Amino acid sequence: MSRTLHAQTHAWLKVFAISARHLSFTRAAEELHVTTGAVSQQIKQLEARLGFKLFRRLPRRLELTDEGQRLATVVDQAYDAVGMEVRRLRTGVMSGVLRLRCVPSFLAKWLMPRLTRLQARFPDIELHVASEDSNLSLREGEFELAIDLNDGRYAGFQITPLMDEEIFAVCSPQLLRRRPPLVRPEDLGYYPLLHDVTAWRGSHDYAEWEHYLHALGDESVNVRRGYTFNRNHLTVEAAIAGMGVAIARRTLITDELDTGALIAPFAGTVATGKTYGLVYHPGALDDRRVRAVHDWIVEEAARCHGH
Repeated sequence: MSRTLHAQTHAWLKVFAISARHLSFTRAAEELHVTTGAVSQQIKQLEARLGFKLFRRLPRRLELTDEGQRLATVVDQAYDAVGMEVRRLRTGVMSGVLRLRCVPSFLAKWLMPRLTRLQARFPDIELHVASEDSNLSLREGEFELAIDLNDGRYAGFQITPLMDEEIFAVCSPQLLRRRPPLVRPEDLGYYPLLHDVTAWRGSHDYAEWEHYLHALGDESVNVRRGYTFNRNHLTVEAAIAGMGVAIARRTLITDELDTGALIAPFAGTVATGKTYGLVYHPGALDDRRVRAVHDWIVEEAARCHGH
């Protein structure tokens, strides 16, 4: 193979590709700024080198042989690929696979609706997205970027903070019918509670409700009851269905309050002390692709919160 495709063969293949496109040695010669005889001679030399005919030389026209048609297709594809890569290199277009890991609810409610904008910005970067809970450890070598919810401490990794998370109680308006009024936190004793058992890294099944009610100064409600789910957006869907009162995250609530699907019975929000952040290995941002996606996510987070 290396003997067949020596340097001169590559030069002849270029002449062949142009001749095949025009089906004319004369027009190929005009494009190459050489004589028709020179083109014809180079095609003959290429055919001799390859050991098969590329053209049928008919009166006043050329036809590709079956072998010529197959070779022309492959050569065109190869030149197109080379040209595209050169354009990418000249314009700084980035391409390739980038592995992004993200906590599930944030992925479903915040990141997914925005990914078409990332695709439009960097169409040649192929995201491989993995949805993983915060309580699973981040393992080196499994991702280029990860979005996680934690207190910001990641041994062996670097982090770019995105946004702080705040929580508040929500429920469906229909849940309040034929039940005692839900005015004060202690009234929650009359209602089923909905729990996200993977609230943040290291949390236990009832951590969100315990944190929320402690911040409101109420210790009377037994929070260790109700229904549990392993995703925040599932608890919110259960609340919309009228199953009970859930803890919502300010970052992940979209239009549920505006449409009236959910109401917030108590005023204000409670800071969790947890932050969504972009986690990556030291030196990862030296890769232009990783830096580009990192900066885009930071930009989207800033736009979302009006920073």
